[in-house]
Amino acid sequence: MFDIQPIDFVMIAIFLLIAFPVHEFAHAATAYVLGDATAKLFGRLTLNPVAHFDPMGGLMTVISILFSPILFGWAKPTPVNPANLRDRRNGELLVAIAGPLSNLGMAILGAVVLRILIGVQADLPGSVYQMLFYFVYFNVALALFNLIPVPPLDGSNILFRFLSPAQVWQIRPILAQYGIFIVLGVVLLLGRALGEAIYNVALFLVGS
Repeated sequence: MFDIQPIDFVMIAIFLLIAFPVHEFAHAATAYVLGDATAKLFGRLTLNPVAHFDPMGGLMTVISILFSPILFGWAKPTPVNPANLRDRRNGELLVAIAGPLSNLGMAILGAVVLRILIGVQADLPGSVYQMLFYFVYFNVALALFNLIPVPPLDGSNILFRFLSPAQVWQIRPILAQYGIFIVLGVVLLLGRALGEAIYNVALFLVGS
């Protein structure tokens, strides 16, 4: 039988109620500041988790946390119209990188709080420290995972910014068609190695 623990449901809540919504809100807010109100028109310029919830992505998140050693899931992608962005050259790059940066910022914030609590030797249940570490870990995971340069992940738009228009024209359709399979391949083949790398980054942030 699967050994499901209460902490597993805390992990699910971190993803679905905090990490995913903040990530997508960061995309929407950056796009809005740069001139594109598409996400706002679709009700995505909000931190409300319901607005960013993707049924299949949420289900995969729950299943992977409860029954798999490899974390996998996603939120509803934020709609962006690049034609509305004032900065035609860097707009998509800035919108794309805003999501991972928001998660990295939350990871650093959580790590600072954890370091302070450890430093003052706060008399708190061990589960509180555990939850804070998972908060750091999962936000690091979401930030780094989204930097994989394959659609639909944010890393693809970062990659396209540094390629010539001709190169983008050639590879974008291929990556768009097979991107999900590449992502699944990375998760299946390199999932454990990525997990260890993310864990080490999280340990570094919390000072362990």
